[in-house]
Amino acid sequence: MTGTKMRPIRKTIPVEDALRLAGGAARPLDRTERVELDACGGRVLAAPVAAGQDVPPFDRAAMDGYAVVAEDTFGAGRTAPRLLDCIETVHTGDVPTRTLQPGQCAQIATGAPMPEGADAVVMVEETDRRGTEVAVFTPVYPRQHVGRRGADIAQGAELLQRGDLLTPSRLGSIAALGIAAVEVYARPRVALLSTGGEIAPPGRPLGPGQIYDINRFTLGAVIREHGGVPTPLPTAPDNLDELGRTVDGCLDHDILVFSGGSSVGERDLTLDVIRQKGELLFHGIAVKPGKPTACGVVGDTLVLGMPGYPTSCLSNAYMLLVPVLRKVARLPPYLFRTASVPAARRFVSTPGRHQFYTVRVVDGRAVPAFKASGDITSMSQADGYIEIPARTDIVEEGETVEVKLF
Repeated sequence: MTGTKMRPIRKTIPVEDALRLAGGAARPLDRTERVELDACGGRVLAAPVAAGQDVPPFDRAAMDGYAVVAEDTFGAGRTAPRLLDCIETVHTGDVPTRTLQPGQCAQIATGAPMPEGADAVVMVEETDRRGTEVAVFTPVYPRQHVGRRGADIAQGAELLQRGDLLTPSRLGSIAALGIAAVEVYARPRVALLSTGGEIAPPGRPLGPGQIYDINRFTLGAVIREHGGVPTPLPTAPDNLDELGRTVDGCLDHDILVFSGGSSVGERDLTLDVIRQKGELLFHGIAVKPGKPTACGVVGDTLVLGMPGYPTSCLSNAYMLLVPVLRKVARLPPYLFRTASVPAARRFVSTPGRHQFYTVRVVDGRAVPAFKASGDITSMSQADGYIEIPARTDIVEEGETVEVKLF
C-alpha cells in the first residue's frame, strides 16, 4: 500500500489578518424585498421611512380624569374647590360631540381625544363627583396632562433611515404611522457543504467508518441566528471534478461554507477547487482550535473552508463566519454577552496561537470545558469561551478572565 501524500499548512496568519481579509472580501448585499411588518423583526431597512401623518393624530388625554378649561381651575384647593358641570363622557375610541364652555368639563379616559374648548386634564384623584357636578381640588395649567397632536411624530419627519436595524420599538413606530410593509435588505443566502465520505446524515444507520454530520446543524443555527438563510446540500464527493460542479451550483449564493476539506490530507479538495475557480485569500490561521481554516472568493461568492472537527468548526464560526455574515447582511457587529470572573484553575495555551478555550461558569469561576476539537460536548456543555491571545502562554488561577457567553 502506498502512503498518502499530505499537504501540511506551512504558514498561518494571525486571527486579526484573517478577519481583515475575510471582512474585506465580504460585500454588503444590495438586493432588497418588501416584507410585511410582522415579519420584519431583526431586518435592515433598505429605504427611509417618513411620517405621512401626525402621531398622535389628535390632542389626547394623558390621564384618566376630566377635560377642563384650565382657567376655570385657578385658585382651586381642598377647602375651596372649583365646581364644574360635567356635560359628556369621552371613552378611548370615542369622538367628543360637545364643545366645552367656561364652567364645564367632560369626563375623559387616558388616550381619548380632547373635546373642543378644553385645554387641560385634571386627574380623577383630584376631583369628587356628585351627579353632574364635579369638585376640582387642584389647579391645572394649559396643556397639563394633554398629549399634543404630533408630539410623538410630526407629519413629514424622517422617522427611520436606510440601514437602520428594525428593533421591536422601531417596528412599533412604523406601525404607529399605519404602514403595513417596508423595503428591507434581503437575507444572505448561504450554501452549506459538508465534505468527506465518512459523513452521514442523522436519521439513518451509520455505515462502517462513518460519523453523523454535526456541522451542518451547528452552522445552520449560527447562520439563521445572524441574519442568513442556510441551504444545506448533500455531502460533497471526494472527487475534484464532481466537487467543482457542485461548487458551480452554489455560486448563486452569497456565501459558500465548506465543512471539512481544508486540512492537510490529499483528499482535502476544497483548496484545489477555490484555486481552480477563483482566488484563495488564506489557508491556515494561528488559532486553536481551528487552524485549518481557509477563505477565498469564487465569482461573486465568498467561500469559507471550515475545519471538519465540530468544536473547531463552531468556534471558528463564531470568530470568522459571524462577522462576515453580518457584514453581508448589513447587520451591526455582534456584541457577545460577557462575564468577568476569576479562572478556577491555571490555563496553559499553545505559544504563538490565539486560543479559544471553552469554559463553564460554576460558582462564579471559569471552569475548563474543552475536551478535544472533535468533541461537540466541548461546546454544548460550556457556557461560553475565553480567548487567550497568541502572546500569552499562561493564565494563572484566580486571574480575571472575560467569558463570552453563548
